[in-house]
Amino acid sequence: MTKNILILPGDGIGQEVSTSMKEVLHYLIEEQSLDFKITERNVGGSSYDEFGTPLTEEALKIAKDSDAILFGAVGGPQWDNLEWDNRPEQALLALRKSLSLFANLRPAFLFNELASASPLKNNIIENLDILIVRELTGGIYFGEPRGIVENESPKYGFNTMIYNEDEIRRIAKVAFEAAMNRNRKLCSVEKANVLEVSKFWRSIITEMGSEYPEVELSHQLADNTAMQLVLNPNQYDVIVSGNLFGDILSDIAATLSGSIGMLPSASLNSSSQGMYEPCHGSAPDIAGKGVANPIAMIASLAMAFEYSLDRIDIAKRIESAIKIFISNGLRTKDIATSEEFVQTQDVAPALINILKDGHE
Repeated sequence: MTKNILILPGDGIGQEVSTSMKEVLHYLIEEQSLDFKITERNVGGSSYDEFGTPLTEEALKIAKDSDAILFGAVGGPQWDNLEWDNRPEQALLALRKSLSLFANLRPAFLFNELASASPLKNNIIENLDILIVRELTGGIYFGEPRGIVENESPKYGFNTMIYNEDEIRRIAKVAFEAAMNRNRKLCSVEKANVLEVSKFWRSIITEMGSEYPEVELSHQLADNTAMQLVLNPNQYDVIVSGNLFGDILSDIAATLSGSIGMLPSASLNSSSQGMYEPCHGSAPDIAGKGVANPIAMIASLAMAFEYSLDRIDIAKRIESAIKIFISNGLRTKDIATSEEFVQTQDVAPALINILKDGHE
């Protein structure tokens, strides 16, 4: 059966890293004779410039009909003054909501060869390998009512943090099952000391823990987790959290590896449809300079093969090729420890050569 893939490069370095990813993807399609249909559309600021909207109805329809969406990055200073509904970032929120992509998986790992690139001491960061499971379509980012009231004195803004039982149970199931496939430790993170929604979250997670007796379940306050990720990140295996706290914690974890340009992410719904994107943003300050690191985008492709395209064997090959790339001493500028580094355009050909060698 044909697998449908939509590529949304977006803005800034999203364009560059997507080009590298496409090189690897097209090589694998040819090598494996994969029955894939590839479609590409603008999204974010580039879509607004062409169509007056960050996400067209056509692009959204194609996304809904796709097995996997490969998303680069959106945003840039030239679009900062747009109305809220036209901001590039709205494309991401619309895709997540429309496709019910409720589970965001963000691995944070470190190649020990890159330990010196991390802001943490080597003995703290070595062998880092944790997974953050973030609820993506609920919580304060989507809660209603919300708004800004300007006709009262003083003026005020307000948002609603809300989670229902079904939303908590479905993200908890993803997290518990991920823990079962790893080291069987799960830390649930919230602010149950001050927030009623967090107290409710903790009670549901605790109740579900009885369904997974093999998993060691713990609870932690979000501010403490942020501190512990810096002091002792290897105490964690899988972390599960709501939208707001998960957003913050996953970005903290991403920086531990030394470069956010190394880490992929997957956003999944209950039908194994997924959107895959690097953890980094559009980085307009380096766009067009040939120094962006496409590894996270290519690793996101590996996650797509694992979770949505039913080819975990290919996913493992890509991951192995990335490890060999690093072991061979190849470095993009963000992870280089000397003046020598490879350009963005050189990464995909090097990885393809590694894939070829391993397939002979």
